[in-house]
Amino acid sequence: MKKIIVLTIVLLFQFSFSQDVFDGMRFANHQQFGTARFTALGGAMGALGGDFSAMNVNPAGSAIFNENQFSGTFNIANYKNKSNYFGSLNTTTDTNLDISQAGVVWVFTENKKADWDKITFAINYEKTNNFTSDNVTAGFNPNNSVANYFLSYANGVPINDIVNNDFENLSYGKQQVFLGYEGYIISNQIGSTTQYKSDISGNGNFYQRNAVQSLGYSSKVNFNLGSSYKNRYFFGVNLNAHFTDFTRSATFTEDYRSSPGHLTNTGVQSIRFSNDLYTYGTGFSAQFGAIAKITDSFRAGLAYESPTWFRLNDELQQTLNITCSDCGTNPNTFFADPNLKVIYPTYRLRTPSKTTASLAYIIGKKGLLSLDYALKNYSGTKFGPSGDYSNVNNEMNATFSEKASEIRLGGEYRIKQISLRAGYRYEQSPYMNQKTIGDLTAISGGLGYDFGNFKMDFAVMNYSQNSQQQFFSQGLIDRAAIDSNFTNSTVTFVFKL
Repeated sequence: MKKIIVLTIVLLFQFSFSQDVFDGMRFANHQQFGTARFTALGGAMGALGGDFSAMNVNPAGSAIFNENQFSGTFNIANYKNKSNYFGSLNTTTDTNLDISQAGVVWVFTENKKADWDKITFAINYEKTNNFTSDNVTAGFNPNNSVANYFLSYANGVPINDIVNNDFENLSYGKQQVFLGYEGYIISNQIGSTTQYKSDISGNGNFYQRNAVQSLGYSSKVNFNLGSSYKNRYFFGVNLNAHFTDFTRSATFTEDYRSSPGHLTNTGVQSIRFSNDLYTYGTGFSAQFGAIAKITDSFRAGLAYESPTWFRLNDELQQTLNITCSDCGTNPNTFFADPNLKVIYPTYRLRTPSKTTASLAYIIGKKGLLSLDYALKNYSGTKFGPSGDYSNVNNEMNATFSEKASEIRLGGEYRIKQISLRAGYRYEQSPYMNQKTIGDLTAISGGLGYDFGNFKMDFAVMNYSQNSQQQFFSQGLIDRAAIDSNFTNSTVTFVFKL
C-alpha cells in the first residue's frame, strides 16, 4: 500500500534544478521598451543619439546631448494570447502599467577650440523584459498522458530509492518519480524494481488544460560615459547592472471524467499538477560605441554589447492533487504534496553578445531617416558551471541560431514644434527551426511636442509573433500553437535641466 507523506520544511537543496532551453531563452531575448521617441522610430536610433534609449543601443549617443536632461517614461502594455491545442482554441488577455525608463544626463562642454570638446555622464534605467502574461491552453490530446512525464524520469530508478527516502533527500528527477508514484499515476512493473508503467486507464483522448501565469521583469541600469572629438566623432561606454525577478505559476490538469474511453469507476479520475517557480538574480554587461558625422547630414554608428553574465537563483514548489475513488486509505481527493519549497544553489547564465551597425540621414531641420542592423549569436547562451549543465548547453548550441538578425527603420518629420514619427522592426527568430519562436514584425508610430524647456512624446507599437509551447521539458512534449499580440502605448516627459 502506497503512503502519501506531507513534509513541512524549507532548506538549501543540494541538487541542480533541471534548467532547459526555455529558461535560457527567457533572459537571452529582450523586448523593446524605452522612450516614446525611440519606440515610435522602431528603435532605429543607433546613429542618431541624443536620446536615453538610443544610448542603450549605442553608448556614444550620450555625447550627442547638448544640454543636461532628465527623462521619464510610462507605458501601458496589452497582451493577447490565442492558443490552439489539437484544434481547441482559447484566448487570454492582460494589461500592465509600468515605468519603463528613467534617466539623467550631465553635459560638460569644453573650450570650443579644444579637440575633445564635450564630456557627458549619464545614468539610465530601462526595462528589458516584461514577463507579465496569462496563457490558458486546453484540449484533447489523442495520444499522450502526463503519466509519460513521470515515466520519462522513472525507468531505471530503483523503487527502493523512492519508498525509502524522504522527498527532500531526492534529486530533482527522483522527486518527479516520487510524485508520480505516490500519486498513483505510475507503478513499478511486476517482477522489476527499476521499470515502471502508467496506471492511467485508456489509450488516448486525454483532456488536458494548462494555465500559466507569469509575473516579473528584467531591467538594466546604464552607467554611461561619453565624449566628442571636434564635434564630429562621438564615443561612449556603458557599464550595465542587470536585475531580474520572475515568477511562473503553471497548473496542469488532466481530467479523465471528461475524456471518452477511460474508466470512471476505478483508478485516478483527475490530476492537477502545479509548479511554482521563482527566479531572481543580477548580472553585468558592457557596451562600447562610436558615431561619426560623415557629413553634416549623414551619420554612421557602430556598437558592441558584451554578453550578460547573470548569477541566478531558483525556488521551486510542486504540488500534485489527485482525485481517485479507490486509491489508498484516503479516497476521493488527496495530495501528493511535500509542502516543500526547494531553494537551489546559485547558478550562472551567459546570454549572447550583440553588434549593431547604424546609418542616419538628417534632412536639415525638417526630419530624418534612420536604419539599424544588428546581429546576435543566441547559440552562445550558456549555463554554468559548464560541467553541471553540459547537456542543456549542447542542446542550446544545437537549437539556437548563430546569426539572428534584426532590422530597424525609422523616420521623423517636423512641423515647427510638432514631430511626426513612424517605425518598423523585423527580428529574426532565435531558433534555427523558426517555429518554437517565430520571426517578429513590429510597426510603430507617434508624435512629440517641444515646449522649449520641456518635451512630451507619445508612441504606440504593435507586434505579432507565433510560437509553440510545450507543457513539460520531457515525456509530455506535445506543443500548442500560440499567436501572441502585443501593443505598447508609451508617453515620455523630457525636462531640460
